[in-house]
Amino acid sequence: MAKTVVVTGGTDGIGAALVRALAERGDRAVVLGRNRERGARLVREGAGLVSFLETDLSLMSNTREAAKEIAATHPAIDGLVFCARFFQTHRTVTAEGLEHNFALFYLSRAVLGEGLAGVLGDHAVVINVAGPGHDTPIAWDDLQSTRHYDGVRAMFQAGRLNDLLGVDFAAKHPGIAYVLFHPGTTATGFAGDYDPATAAFIEQQKAQAKPATDVVPPLLALLDGPPRNSLSAFHLRTELTMRDDSADAARLARLTSSR
Repeated sequence: MAKTVVVTGGTDGIGAALVRALAERGDRAVVLGRNRERGARLVREGAGLVSFLETDLSLMSNTREAAKEIAATHPAIDGLVFCARFFQTHRTVTAEGLEHNFALFYLSRAVLGEGLAGVLGDHAVVINVAGPGHDTPIAWDDLQSTRHYDGVRAMFQAGRLNDLLGVDFAAKHPGIAYVLFHPGTTATGFAGDYDPATAAFIEQQKAQAKPATDVVPPLLALLDGPPRNSLSAFHLRTELTMRDDSADAARLARLTSSR
């Protein structure tokens, strides 16, 4: 039976590769992204199986509207895959007053997940592509990196927040499988605003990294056979051990639930 899968950041890199694979096998994909031209190309290639919603997920007002629109037009969703992120060399604040990386990479995933939880059906799965398992300490008094901003650290901290998001979501929605997914070094779009030194490093990474298509099979496997546990973590096909982060997850939820 054909699936319906929502993919954020689906116009490039891992997201686009997944969307193409879904359409090729007859599944429907709902793509969220900012690039209208790339979105239109995926729609053309998808032969009626791909739809594109142009939106800026760094704005929570847009994210909430996107969730409402998707829920209204797709009453049953089988999978939700978070891929959207954008590296910022310099600290950038959105029109809503949020640090851009915190807003896009972490908070939009929290808001969209909650907004679509009601239409995620039986055997549905949420896959958060974020790189779980690292030990970046959380600056609890500075979640939006106002002090001594560093783009790499801000990205890693947001990744750690996504670990906690998974814990919180699983506690609230135990009937929906939530997977924290580490793709490893992959030649994705590496979307971002890079300084010259970082840009040079990214080009080196691209040259050495595996193609995005190599990440698709384990993602499809998770969509086809969601883990039985409400929360799990994988590095490609290898399951990772989860630590007990319930107290920190509850703390993060309290601090950010009003955003």
